[in-house]
Amino acid sequence: MTALPAFLGSTVSREGQAAYTTAGTYTWVAPVGVESVCVVTVGAGGGGALPASGSNSVVGGGGGGLGYKNNITVVPGNSYTVVVGAGGAGATSSGASGSDGGNSYFINTSTVAGYGGSGGGVDNTGGGGGSYTGDGGSAGKTSPGGGPLTGGGGGGAGGYSSTTGGGTGGNANFTENATGGGGGVGILGEGTGGTTGSYPSGGGTGGSGGANGGTGTSGGSGNGGAYGGGGGSGGFAAAGSGAGGAVRIIWGAGRSFPSTNTGDV
Repeated sequence: MTALPAFLGSTVSREGQAAYTTAGTYTWVAPVGVESVCVVTVGAGGGGALPASGSNSVVGGGGGGLGYKNNITVVPGNSYTVVVGAGGAGATSSGASGSDGGNSYFINTSTVAGYGGSGGGVDNTGGGGGSYTGDGGSAGKTSPGGGPLTGGGGGGAGGYSSTTGGGTGGNANFTENATGGGGGVGILGEGTGGTTGSYPSGGGTGGSGGANGGTGTSGGSGNGGAYGGGGGSGGFAAAGSGAGGAVRIIWGAGRSFPSTNTGDV
């Protein structure tokens, strides 16, 4: 008797997803029957800076970029690299810059990637939003800069387009010398964009279901919201840290980013 092909006795994954939301390097194995996937990636936010003594000229961390790509060919049973960027740490000493956020990508940065936002610096340097690779997406927002007395909130994460779906920047607190973190962006598909953080020192709101940036207080500036929000610059207290990035893979007929059947299944 002729044996049946092995795949006839296997379970075919007709629709599914995998999400990676903790910084690190992972291996994703394409399930049986899956030959094409769609992926969204979000880079991590940068950390905020702390001013030198007597100066307020500092910048918050930039937001991570968002990139998505549809119809990426994969081979069932083969392994593929997934990298999730770590959020940039906020500065902890006077006159220091924040750390850059890490890049997030699937397979390699040429396939689809969200690049990390740069750390805020002194003298109004740094704090730029991360770029992206893919079919669509947008760069992260740049910190408003200027320092806690005139700005300096964290930049929001990039959106699913240049005009919608991303997080927004945090605001400043004129009296407590602390700023809000930038809003993050969600990975379940495009939704409503965030709004700028309220005065005083409010964090930017998240876009497309992302988390809001943290509010600055006299004890320190706000951290960026997940995923990809930049940290607020510090006044004379602790600077905020950027939020980590994320990668989400989806598969199944009739599913594609930015918003076609991209929700949880």
